[in-house]
Amino acid sequence: MANEPGRKRKSRRNLMKRDYPEQPIIGVGAVIVEGGRALLVRRATEPLKGEWSVPGGMLELGEKLRDGVRREALEETGVAVEVGEILDVFDSIFTDVQGRTQYHYVLIDYLCRPIAGEARVGSDVSDVRWVSVEALPAMALRESIEQVVRKGLSRAGKSTS
Repeated sequence: MANEPGRKRKSRRNLMKRDYPEQPIIGVGAVIVEGGRALLVRRATEPLKGEWSVPGGMLELGEKLRDGVRREALEETGVAVEVGEILDVFDSIFTDVQGRTQYHYVLIDYLCRPIAGEARVGSDVSDVRWVSVEALPAMALRESIEQVVRKGLSRAGKSTS
C-alpha cells in the first residue's frame, strides 16, 4: 500500500501532536554544504514560521536517524544527500504566554553533502537559498542555527583541503 506507484505515503507525523506534546519530539536536521555554501530553508509552518533554518523535521516511528535526515532533506529541498557526522544535539523549547511548554524538540543536526537534485521549495518550506558564511549575519538566524551552519561550513571546508 505505501509502495504503490502514484500513491502518496501516509506519514505518521501528522498523527503526533506537535504543540503541547506529552514528551519531547525527536527532530533531525541536514546541514547541507557544497562549494563553501550551506542550503537554508524558510519555514512555512510553526514553530519558526517565516524564519530561515536548516532542512529537517520530525523523526517518524520506526525510522532510523540518518534515514530521517535523507527523507527530510529530499522532501523540503528536492536534494538527495549523503549523511555524514553529527554536528550538534540540542533542545528547542518554546513556551506560551502562561509558561507552558508549547513545543519541545530534541534536535540532532548532521553534516550532509548533496549527491543529486536541484534545490527547490518542497514541503513545509516557502523558500530555499544557498548561503555563504559571509551572508549568514544578513539571514537573521537563531543563534543555535547559525552556530551549527558555521560548524558545518567549517568542517566541510576542512575535509576538502
